[in-house]
Amino acid sequence: MLVLAAALLGVLLAGAAPASAHAALTGSDPKDGAVVATAPEEVGLTFSEQVAMSADSIRVLDPSGRRADTGEIIDLCSGAVVKYGVALRAGLPDGTYTVAWQTVSADSHPIAGAFTFSIGAPSATSVALPEQAPGGGIVGALYGIARYLSYAGFAVLVGGGAFVLLCWPRGASVRPVQQTVVRGWLTLTGATLVMLLLRGPYTGSGRLADVFDLAGLQAVLQTKTGAALTSRLLLLGAAALFVAVLFGAYARRTDPKERKDLAFGLGLGGTVVAAGIAGTWALAEHASTGIQPGVAMPVDILHLLAVAAWLGGLTTLLVALYRAPSVERAAVERFSRVAFASVAVLVATGLYQSWRQVGSWSALTGTRYGQLLLVKIGLMGVLVGIAWISRRWTRRLAERPAGAETAPGTETAAGTEAEEGAAAADAETDPHSGEEEPEKQGPQEAPDAERAAQLARQRAAMATARRKKARDADPERTGLRRSVLTEAAVAVVLLAVTTVLTSTEPGRTEEEAARTGGTTAGSAAVPDRPVDIRLPFDTGGADGRGVVRLSLDPGRTGANALHLFVERPDGKPLDVPEIKVNLTLEEKGVGPLPVAPDRIQAGHWSASGVQLPLPGEWRVQVTVRTSEIDQTTIEKNIKIG
Repeated sequence: MLVLAAALLGVLLAGAAPASAHAALTGSDPKDGAVVATAPEEVGLTFSEQVAMSADSIRVLDPSGRRADTGEIIDLCSGAVVKYGVALRAGLPDGTYTVAWQTVSADSHPIAGAFTFSIGAPSATSVALPEQAPGGGIVGALYGIARYLSYAGFAVLVGGGAFVLLCWPRGASVRPVQQTVVRGWLTLTGATLVMLLLRGPYTGSGRLADVFDLAGLQAVLQTKTGAALTSRLLLLGAAALFVAVLFGAYARRTDPKERKDLAFGLGLGGTVVAAGIAGTWALAEHASTGIQPGVAMPVDILHLLAVAAWLGGLTTLLVALYRAPSVERAAVERFSRVAFASVAVLVATGLYQSWRQVGSWSALTGTRYGQLLLVKIGLMGVLVGIAWISRRWTRRLAERPAGAETAPGTETAAGTEAEEGAAAADAETDPHSGEEEPEKQGPQEAPDAERAAQLARQRAAMATARRKKARDADPERTGLRRSVLTEAAVAVVLLAVTTVLTSTEPGRTEEEAARTGGTTAGSAAVPDRPVDIRLPFDTGGADGRGVVRLSLDPGRTGANALHLFVERPDGKPLDVPEIKVNLTLEEKGVGPLPVAPDRIQAGHWSASGVQLPLPGEWRVQVTVRTSEIDQTTIEKNIKIG
């Protein structure tokens, strides 16, 4: 199961786009690709929601790559408009300037991007932007794994404690159950500490070495996410006390009244602590921003608690069924009712969260968040189906005659018979079984060390066989164990999908950003480079076959130089009577923009100052005429940054 979980988590995280987040850049002043006559006093950025800005969040770089801003962030927010800017230095020369920005959205995810504008006239620029987006690389992968482990640890800790208190009180003294819950606490604590240390590099430099930067850690502690992680660690201290009392004083209580009173106190205190830990996610991530945060945060807490009660309780039941076969059927029946109630809460809270984060059918199928949500819904359906099978096994177990149920801590009848048969076999195998203990015999009769080790291995193997035979002698319990194991395996995948989903930009926000023409989180400027494409053509007439080589320099928004080279199949220039170009940006409704290149020499046509006002996927259509009646139009899409 651990190998399966690691593999599935790796696949999901590898396919996840880094730095996908809730906020989006919805506008800028100057606009991307704009050409202004004089240098503006400041550059402003407008976001879809509140973001956390630092002194270095907005950088304006001149054509040579030097800072052109003063480094002072200006708060331009007004009402519902979230806008920040940076002042520019005086006396800036003409040319193309690059605006690079990086910040953290209100739901804790890093976002970044870049765009250009020109003063006077566009020019070449030597600005080199980082290729790695924030939240990516090895730091992003480690942070994602820690997020997954924190969810898993929370589910096992809370669900395991709830299983013991609500379903199987005797499980408080069962060693495997104790180990499971304690490991859940250790996993959640360790993952939280790792996330706290990685938070600075995750939202900033992306370098793993910066984990040990104390100044960066201090800055993290002053953020909303840092406060949430610190609060989680403090609440985990209270959770450690809960675990100690549950497996200590509560497990040793024999008086029914005292045990009942202590169970009430543990249940009340444990619920408060569990809700507080769940609140550290709700207060720092998607639920804390967007529409209706006052409703979304309590709903998110209920959702997390229901997940923990179901999946964490399922994990503890699986451990009890395999490691403590004497678990009573009443405990299984009680967990079945708890799981049913948890699923009902999950459905209700999940419907609200889906509406809030997706908002439309088009976003459900056309955005990454919506597609992941559909995968999660499908896995939930599979999980509920397997749970229904588990409930059938539970009913069959409950319908068995009372005499067939073993008392707590005792073996089944089949197990007793198996043990007696194994004991007889043991006596046949061990020639010394009917004699005195070796230490009571004389030294000459004591078996040698090799014989003693062989007998010890035989006894251990036979004891294991007795336990397995006793466990497998009950068909209802065997069927229940297998269905619960399958349920747990699907739950591992479901939890991985949920982890990726919580770090993905909600569909509602992505569609709103697209409607406003904004830049979704994680976008970055395309480096300056000419666009070179080859377009084979065949007009059908004499000498009508060849290739058009098209070059667009610098291949960015703004003014570009267009060069066309018409060649025969053997690579020699082909002199054609006419060639025309049309440029269209369909997604923004721009074009077709006609370009009439001038003939420079045989096979070479050129046009200067070709304006591409917006970035995106542009369609290039080239019409080649090789005679009075023979012509053809060829096209290809190019990406303009």
